[in-house]
Amino acid sequence: MRAGIIGIGNMGLAMALNLSERGVALTVRDLRSGPETIAHTAGATIAASPAALAESVDVVITVVGTGEETREVLLGTDGVASIDGKGRAVIICSTIAPDDVEHCAEHLSRAGWQTLDAPISGGPARARAGSMSMMLGGDPALIESLTPLLAQLAEPRFVIGPHPGDGAKAKLVNNLLAAVNLSAAGEAFALAERLGLNPTTVLDVVCASSGQSWIAADRIPRALAGDFAPRAHTRILSKDIGLALDCARAVGHPLTLGLAAQAVLQRTCALGWADEDDAAVLKACRRPDEN
Repeated sequence: MRAGIIGIGNMGLAMALNLSERGVALTVRDLRSGPETIAHTAGATIAASPAALAESVDVVITVVGTGEETREVLLGTDGVASIDGKGRAVIICSTIAPDDVEHCAEHLSRAGWQTLDAPISGGPARARAGSMSMMLGGDPALIESLTPLLAQLAEPRFVIGPHPGDGAKAKLVNNLLAAVNLSAAGEAFALAERLGLNPTTVLDVVCASSGQSWIAADRIPRALAGDFAPRAHTRILSKDIGLALDCARAVGHPLTLGLAAQAVLQRTCALGWADEDDAAVLKACRRPDEN
């Protein structure tokens, strides 16, 4: 199965290196030459445009940052939908609004493409190992046909529902909880420091006790070490919780803690750390009086 990845940032590049290592015939496309060069060195072919990539593969995987970017690479000028996709598929791995997934799927189908909604979670290290989690929304027959490829990308995989957009909804629920847990961890560890405690010792306590969360165990150690190199940008999680809040408003469901977490992430971005790792929320929580 010939595969192509559009958008080889932190997650997309890790996925590309994983597939190349496993012997998958891979083509990549990004706006930056640096990641393309890394992927090419690992064995991937570089395409000049999304359309050029689509012409040469059986499956297109998109891992771009936003709904707008997803629409552009799929439906824009020289996008994937400009190529006849009969018998082929698009896998949307970006975290975007369910409405964007549905819109793209509808327009892709007119060009013959099938669409699998497949947002991912777990970070670049797990993407590189093929052990990230994946939430699937799409036709069961399509999921079955793509399973050999999906199994190389992600484990575990969760079938959420039969429609594109179902996976996006589940991912936003997950990222809502991730944002709330990370914001709470930032506050808690900033408090531990103010109380004069050794935050590393407190982290050991938390990871063995009822306050433990995966995202705190992943982010707080590097925050305490002063390592804010972006594995997951603050601006991305801020974007994601905004999408979750939009979904909640659409169905009339209040998200009190979601709003509080959004405020923490927006403030972290406003303080200049939007392009740092989202572990930077700890820095923002250390400065409660600065707006």
